[in-house]
Amino acid sequence: MPSSLAMHAKEAAILWLAGFKEACSLHRVVILCIRSRPLLIRTSQCFLLNGLIFLGSLFILKSVVIPILLWILPDQTEYFAAEHLYCHKAALTLYSFLRFILIELFYIFWFYPLYIFSFVLSTLWYNDIAKHAYEVLTGKRPSTTQASKENDLTGLQTTSNAFVPGGFDSVCIGIGEQVYSILLLTLFFIEVFATGFIPYFGKAINFLLLSWMYAYYCFEYKWNHSKVSLNRRLDFFESNWPFFAGFGSPCVLAIFFFSPLVGYGVMAILYPLFVLTAAGTHLEQVVDSVRRSFRGGGPKKLHVFYAANKIAMTIVQLLPEASKTS
Repeated sequence: MPSSLAMHAKEAAILWLAGFKEACSLHRVVILCIRSRPLLIRTSQCFLLNGLIFLGSLFILKSVVIPILLWILPDQTEYFAAEHLYCHKAALTLYSFLRFILIELFYIFWFYPLYIFSFVLSTLWYNDIAKHAYEVLTGKRPSTTQASKENDLTGLQTTSNAFVPGGFDSVCIGIGEQVYSILLLTLFFIEVFATGFIPYFGKAINFLLLSWMYAYYCFEYKWNHSKVSLNRRLDFFESNWPFFAGFGSPCVLAIFFFSPLVGYGVMAILYPLFVLTAAGTHLEQVVDSVRRSFRGGGPKKLHVFYAANKIAMTIVQLLPEASKTS
């Protein structure tokens, strides 16, 4: 039993390293951007908005604005003349309050609107980046692709497309899957957020769940364009959970130790790069080539989305009852 457990742990570590290696294959980003000018423009715009403007604004606040405020509104008694020391406490309290108000106004009228603007615009740009990458890799637009001509995820696509009806039913199923996927990932995000408050082991669990979440988001663009059904995505993801934990780790490592605003800015810069590396990953081929070397068949399936899926299904089952009673 201990030897079997050690063997499975070793195989999980090998899959994790394979995912980590694929995520760090950033040379694919350069190749894809060279082959597609629209992709290069969109990626550059993400760097400009989130790196130069957003992170640059944070840098200016910390390095320029706050020091100037401290010079104009000092927080130490050494700036006061000796004859005015009797009122320095009241002055320092007033100065501290004014600095707080001015910095908060800076956040309210600049950073928070910029954050919302960056989040919305970046979300649209990420989809464009994934679409342009898909066009470069397949030579087709996503709407005209066929699973038989894909070089990657062939097993996933043929299985997912085998029982999908056409016409209006197919559109309804697609919309339903998208809505359920949004609900599922929202609940999973709440789960990730909640684990951060667990004492002692919370940070480690939060890191692992964040890695899975970012990895899923990175590959979701590719799966959407490849018409892979939600059930097949979740099954493949949970069957190869160490690979996706490794793939999401570099992005989480880059933001895990920053403040929320700085972490968002860094993530917004790096995320499109990992979306592109995910688009260029021959996912099923990589996983199969690693698993073929396993004597024990590889790690067992782990139900990563079990809790989120159960809650989502409960919410969906309650919807008809709510509509009837209303």
